[in-house]
Amino acid sequence: MPALWIAHVHVTDAEAYGKYAELAGPAIAAHGGSFVARGGKYVVLEGNKTRDGADRERHVVARFPSVEAAESCYRSEAYQEALSHARDASERDLLILEIPE
Repeated sequence: MPALWIAHVHVTDAEAYGKYAELAGPAIAAHGGSFVARGGKYVVLEGNKTRDGADRERHVVARFPSVEAAESCYRSEAYQEALSHARDASERDLLILEIPE
């Protein structure tokens, strides 16, 4: 079954996070992922704030062929290289959600 990779992000260092985004896109595509939403207008109805009280202002949804493909992407060397630029440049929540067909 297909799966969604859903991230809610508060960027604290735009330059470093930009490097993450540059590297993450190809890593995601290499595992069959494609972006459904990346940024854009949003409305928070319920949810947690960041440590400093800000909203997680960046939201990303990518579709993968399966939970396993999404998890394999996350654990891949290419994605981990990208993630090394985001760790100190953002506060993130990331989950994988299977989509029943």
